[in-house]
Amino acid sequence: MLPQVRSPLGLPGVFALPARTPPALHPQRMDVCGFAGVAPRGPAREPVTDAEWPGGYRRVLDDGRPCRRSVALAVRSFDEYQRHFGGFDGPGLLPHAVSAWFEQGGQLAWIVRIVHDRAARFDDGCARTEVAGVFSVPVGFIARNEGSWGSRIRVRLALHSTPQAFQWTTGHLDTPANAPLPAGSTLRLTENDGSQRLALVTDLRRIRDPLAARHHWRLTLDVAPAVAPLRLELIRASIEIDDGAGWVERFDHLALAPEHADYLASVLCDRSQLLWPDPGWVGTRLQPAATRIESLHASARLGGGLDDWSGLQADDFFDPHWTPADEGPGDGIAAFAHNGQVTQLVVPDLYLPAQWAGGETMDIVSGRSAGAEFGECADTLQVQAATTTPPLALTGLMLDPRTSAGLESITALQLRVVEFCEQTRDHIALLDVPPGLSQGRIEQWRARFDSPWAAAYHPWLVPARRHDGQSGQALRPLPPCVVAAGIIARREFERGIQYGPANALAREVIHLAETQPEGRADALHPLGINCYARQPEGIVLTAARTLSHDPDWRQLSVRRLMLMLRRALLVHTQWAVFEPNGPPLWRELQRSIESLLRGLFRAGAFAGASEAESFFVRIHSDARLQAAGQLQVDIGVAPAEPLEFILVRLRRDGDGTLSLED
Repeated sequence: MLPQVRSPLGLPGVFALPARTPPALHPQRMDVCGFAGVAPRGPAREPVTDAEWPGGYRRVLDDGRPCRRSVALAVRSFDEYQRHFGGFDGPGLLPHAVSAWFEQGGQLAWIVRIVHDRAARFDDGCARTEVAGVFSVPVGFIARNEGSWGSRIRVRLALHSTPQAFQWTTGHLDTPANAPLPAGSTLRLTENDGSQRLALVTDLRRIRDPLAARHHWRLTLDVAPAVAPLRLELIRASIEIDDGAGWVERFDHLALAPEHADYLASVLCDRSQLLWPDPGWVGTRLQPAATRIESLHASARLGGGLDDWSGLQADDFFDPHWTPADEGPGDGIAAFAHNGQVTQLVVPDLYLPAQWAGGETMDIVSGRSAGAEFGECADTLQVQAATTTPPLALTGLMLDPRTSAGLESITALQLRVVEFCEQTRDHIALLDVPPGLSQGRIEQWRARFDSPWAAAYHPWLVPARRHDGQSGQALRPLPPCVVAAGIIARREFERGIQYGPANALAREVIHLAETQPEGRADALHPLGINCYARQPEGIVLTAARTLSHDPDWRQLSVRRLMLMLRRALLVHTQWAVFEPNGPPLWRELQRSIESLLRGLFRAGAFAGASEAESFFVRIHSDARLQAAGQLQVDIGVAPAEPLEFILVRLRRDGDGTLSLED
């Protein structure tokens, strides 16, 4: 039998205020990677839309509206990447890098397409066309962003009619309450003699029925009918956009006048990812070419798109005008600023190694086994590991790391990437050791870096197959940081952020693009350079260190763990703003923060044997801070460093006994 519980009696309508549970703090995901590189298509030079610059068709009309050269876009699969940024037909490494990242186990990436930094309009270099025969004047369309990809787009435009219920009341045209026709709607009125004419709704008023509790809508037309029409139809447009690569957009029920929320130009500006409307007709009413609109349909193909591969320069990856004080993102890699999700930052097209830019080949010496998924192969496998770049492709990004001037330029560019990460304190730069360097020159390159916000990888890798669908044996080398980014994401999903992202197999990688002398990895590891090595199961990433000289920050897992805590505290403690600064708030904060740290302790993220040895949370109750409206919380943690070496000691006793100690 259930026990009886009496509700406490009190004043009528007065109830006890339940105790408020403070919001819990949750770990943030740190697997997301940002890629900035060269792609054949993708968002670029997008007109800004904010409180000052509204959306809609005015996005292409306002001459003073600024354009954002670089736009970050999230993708969750390589198919989605191809839909937005194209495939492998461009000269850059970006599609190869993103494809390899998803193969390694990545699940969410943000992509920034790099285009040339010049004073350009949104439509410069974009394909365009005009569609005639549907409206009284031809209407033009422009590819959403620059590149020859837009020349494959085909546009189909048509008009449709939909009958509407109406009532003619003493010279007024009324429609039911459930079928309003907003201002800007185009109507076709059929008279008793069969003649037809077009009219535009200029106003819509709600009329209440004096005899019943209901209402209807009264239309005001630009040309008021003299007599009751026989038929009333709503005229709307539809547009179908085919990019020629399998992606089709279709927008229906589009209005022909700019007063309407679903105006054709406004819908394209706000919702299409393939087309802009040409400013020549935007903002004007589109008049159908004839009243018999059923026969009005036409199509056209765009043309004239231009690829500016040769114009790309290394400076295009950066924004000299952006500073950490800016509230929004910038251009180039600064488009990732204030993102809140991107942790690892990879720039695969920052430079093009000259030794792999032409038709040269490389001999790659392999062992007798290429990994667990391959059978025994010949002692020496000749692989052509380079592709020939197009004649006009990326000449401004070509640098030779084997020369002193080329290596200095590459190092300076990589230092600019690291500087951006240090400024934001929200991203970790993954760098590659430039290819073709001797041991001494690698050490000289390493000496230029000292940052816990960067990690370096060596050597470049050869994928198991071509990604561009072309025939032949040519395999384009991959920057090692690309594969490392995928391994970092995979390790976080498999084991957690507290584990070092190393000692993991590089999937779909069969060779090292450079021959590694015996002991090279052992010599580079103390320098903080993470190397790939050939092992019986395949190519394995053997380390996960940062480029910091500070021992406290040498492990990449420690840097990522502390960044995760910072993000979690910033995101989940916003509720404390404007709360009364007193003991109740202090207790709630302490409870929330300790709950987060306790969960990480139980997962093995901290080095202490107990909670007291692993972390502490101290809230300052200083009257001076309270008077200034400030709250100060000290949080201390002892991150656990991953085990890098297992020492096995062989000992021979005096009686000849051999023993192993580990």
